[in-house]
Amino acid sequence: MSAADDAQRYFDHAAEVMGLSANMRKLLSTPLREVRVQVAVEMDDGQVQTYIGYRIQHDKARGPMKGGLRFHPEVDTGEVFALASLMTWKTAVVNLPYGGAKGGIAIDPKKLSQGELERITRKFVDEIHDVIGPDKDIPAPDMGTNAQVMAWIMNQYEKYHGFSPACVTGKPVDLHGAEGREEATGRGVGIIARCLAGRLKKPITGMTVALQGFGNVGSFCARFLHEMGAKVVAVSDAFGGVRNRNGLNIPKLLEYSATNGKVSGFPESDEISNPELLALDVDILIPAALGGVLHKGNAADVRAKAIIEAANGPTTPEADEIFEKKEIIVVPDILANAGGVTVSYFEWVQNRQYFKWKLDQVREQLENVMSESFDRVWSVAEEKKVHLRTAAYILGIGRVGRATVTGGI
Repeated sequence: MSAADDAQRYFDHAAEVMGLSANMRKLLSTPLREVRVQVAVEMDDGQVQTYIGYRIQHDKARGPMKGGLRFHPEVDTGEVFALASLMTWKTAVVNLPYGGAKGGIAIDPKKLSQGELERITRKFVDEIHDVIGPDKDIPAPDMGTNAQVMAWIMNQYEKYHGFSPACVTGKPVDLHGAEGREEATGRGVGIIARCLAGRLKKPITGMTVALQGFGNVGSFCARFLHEMGAKVVAVSDAFGGVRNRNGLNIPKLLEYSATNGKVSGFPESDEISNPELLALDVDILIPAALGGVLHKGNAADVRAKAIIEAANGPTTPEADEIFEKKEIIVVPDILANAGGVTVSYFEWVQNRQYFKWKLDQVREQLENVMSESFDRVWSVAEEKKVHLRTAAYILGIGRVGRATVTGGI
C-alpha cells in the first residue's frame, strides 16, 4: 500500500467518526493543484540531464499553502500527494493560518556537485515561480534539502518578483531566516514527549527512549530529551545503531556522529540493528527516519509503551490497528513533528513584518503552540473516545472543513 493510500485511510476513518458527507470528503481530500514540470539542466560534464519536479498544492481554505521540498530518488506523485495532505491537517492541528502543499525532485543530492544542485534548484524555481509565493505557497526544507537550497530558491524567486524573503522559509539566519528553525522539529518532539509524560502522570526524568534516525530531527530530539533528564538508551541511523541500557552520553554521541558520519562504533555502547531497536522495551519509541518503518510485519514485536512519530508516515494503518489492540499510545506525525512548520510560520511572520525575534521568544512561542495543541488533541480523544491519531485528524479536518464552508465555494 502506498503512502497516499495510508494517508487516505487515516482521513477516511476520522471522517467516518465525524459523520462527514461523501461530497465533503471528496472536496477535502482532492488536491487543489498538481504541478509536474521538466527540469532540464546541464551537468558538470557538459551533458544535459532531465529531471521531473513536483509541487502539489492540497488546500488553501485557511491561508496560503505551506510544505517542504524534498530531493530524493524515490520522489513521485503519490508520495508528494500524501505529504501535501498531511501538511493540510498538520497546519490545522496546530492552528496555523496555512493550507498544505509539498514538492520535490526525483534526484539523489549526494551524487551531485554543489553547482549541479544549485542549477537544478534554480531551474525548478523558473518553472514554478508563478504558483508559489508569500501569499500563495511557501516552500521549506525537507529530506535532501537545507537552508542553502532555500537561499537559492529565494534568490531565484526574487529575480522575477523583487525582494520577498517570505517566499520561502528555513533560510540561513544571515539571509532572513529564523533563529531556532534548524532545531524546531526535534525540539517540538521533545516538548510533546514531556506533555505525554505529564498526561501519564510520570516525570520525563528517567523515562527510557529509543530513537530511530539521527539526522537533523533525531539528533536535536535526542539532545533535548537528554537535557530534560530522559534516558536515551538506543539510537540508530542508516548504518546501524548503538545501545547502552544505562543511557547513552548524548553530547559525546553528537560529537562522535559529526566526526564519523554514523553512530555505530560509539564507545561505551553495544551495536544494535534498526529492527532490534524498534522492538526494545522502552517507555517511548521515536521513529525519526523514513516512512512506513512500523508495519504489520513488525508491529507485534514493538514493546514500547508509547510511540511519538517524529518522521512523516512511519506507521502503516495495519500497524496502527495492532498498536491500538496492544494499548500502545501513538502520538501522530501531524501533531508530533509540527514544530518545524510552526517555527517556519514564525519566520514567515517576521519576514512579512521585516522584524527579527530573539531565540528565546521563538522557543517560548513554540512551547506554547505545541503544548496547547497536544492538550487540545488529548481532550478530543477523551471526548470522542478515540485514539490520538483519529483525534488529531478530527481536529484538523474540522478546522479545514469549517473554513471551507464558511468561505464558500
